[in-house]
Amino acid sequence: MPFNYSIFFILFLFLFFPQCTSQSQKLDDSIIPSPKREMRAVWIVTLDNKDFPSKPNLSVTQQKSELRSILDFHVRRGINAIFFQVRPSADAFYKSKYELWSEWLCGKQGKSPETDFDPLAYIIEEAHKRNMELHAWFNPYRAIYRQKKSSIAPNHITKLQPNWFLEYNKQIHFNPGLPEVRKYLINIIMDVVKRYDIDGVHFDDYFYPYKINNKEFPDEITYQNYKGKFTNLADWRRSNVDILIKTIHDSLQIKKPYVKLGISPFGVWRNKSEDSRGSNTEVGQTCYDVLGADVRKWLENGWIDYVAPQLYWHIGHKKADYKELVNWWAKNSFNRHVYIGQAFYKIRGEEGDQWQNKKEIPLQINLNRSIPEISGSAYFRAKSLMDNYLYVTDTIHQKYYYRTAMIPTMPWKDNTPPETPQNLKKIYTEKRVILKWETAHTTLPQEKAVYYVVYRFEEIDKKDKDEKIIDKLDFEDAKNIVSIQRETIFYEKLSDKKYKYFVSAVDRLHNESKAIEVVE
Repeated sequence: MPFNYSIFFILFLFLFFPQCTSQSQKLDDSIIPSPKREMRAVWIVTLDNKDFPSKPNLSVTQQKSELRSILDFHVRRGINAIFFQVRPSADAFYKSKYELWSEWLCGKQGKSPETDFDPLAYIIEEAHKRNMELHAWFNPYRAIYRQKKSSIAPNHITKLQPNWFLEYNKQIHFNPGLPEVRKYLINIIMDVVKRYDIDGVHFDDYFYPYKINNKEFPDEITYQNYKGKFTNLADWRRSNVDILIKTIHDSLQIKKPYVKLGISPFGVWRNKSEDSRGSNTEVGQTCYDVLGADVRKWLENGWIDYVAPQLYWHIGHKKADYKELVNWWAKNSFNRHVYIGQAFYKIRGEEGDQWQNKKEIPLQINLNRSIPEISGSAYFRAKSLMDNYLYVTDTIHQKYYYRTAMIPTMPWKDNTPPETPQNLKKIYTEKRVILKWETAHTTLPQEKAVYYVVYRFEEIDKKDKDEKIIDKLDFEDAKNIVSIQRETIFYEKLSDKKYKYFVSAVDRLHNESKAIEVVE
């Protein structure tokens, strides 16, 4: 019988390179189980009525209904955080004494909602009812989205302070190089922080604008006036944005240190061809070189709490491979959280497009979970998940988000858990088991319990003893969690099985107390 070189080669690969087989399985159908803690965020876009409201001039009743529907849809599918766009274009989706109501809310810039309605206050309240974090999403530098179509009021900031602005690509931008612009923007953001119970301040990728047709942003005069010791325009621009980010970080530490600061940058910091620290990518524009956003520096210096890079490419992309970039951001996280921004909006089933593959997003989630430094995902955008293209939303819920997840902790902000719940009681009725408890009293706001985790363990008979024991008693396994809630009462139907219940308290930064058993 002749020697089969093909079989010998396959066996050689299998025996000496087993990691190849293992890695290919990770990018196939092997689902990594749902973890106990994982950020699962979604962006709600207000710009141009993309997600909310569905159109301008809805009644307040309709606007409230739309917001509740968006939150209900996502919380039922495992989402636990919202990035809500509160300032799409030097305007406001909240009550502001500095900026005007957005044209996308009531159809005309400056027009107030009926009945004194405040969308930001309302969505914060409704999100917290559902135990979801609410991050206020600001576009700091965009002032007029579309010059010819936008509704611009006579008392808009571009009219009151025309010297603060520059025109580029048919849009009007704040000039980041002006100290008075920075002071104004910081004041706008901190005003929201002081007056609203938000969980985070969030910026996306729009710092200095993306370059169009190799045309330069027209800030040369500002550079000459304010460059100081800088001899390079790009370095000066990055310094301007650095000052903004660091000042906001420092201001949060003074006013509300529990409020998180997060950035969702363009997915490539720098190409390796430009910087040995960069990623193995070949994109034309990067955060660092064009947008003036040295996000890696902000992470290294601890100026931001999380980064959600927009990795809107598929696995295997020739110039920006998703897998390459996930690993790059993981290696450059500097012990801050990384939530991967994923392109849900691209799933449209277009023929010949890689995104027609309904497994793309699930494979990306699986890859994210295989890397310890990746703490979750953020999806762009709300309506895309609700449209459920190719039933991918259903697939993710059924296979990946079938269990509710807690949001990861940030020990650099706070690592002290709240006091354990008190006066825990278990009551049986004919049809239900009811658990009740009370919140521990504390004078320190940062140690106050905000929500609770209910654990359930099945009792089994130990063969060599008559006593009952709890199977494993693993509080880190998500399968043992039956509820994550803000109420201090829990009930479920009676079962033939016997269970032991435990309850823990969790503060707003998700530090968890010891779980206490509920007794009859």
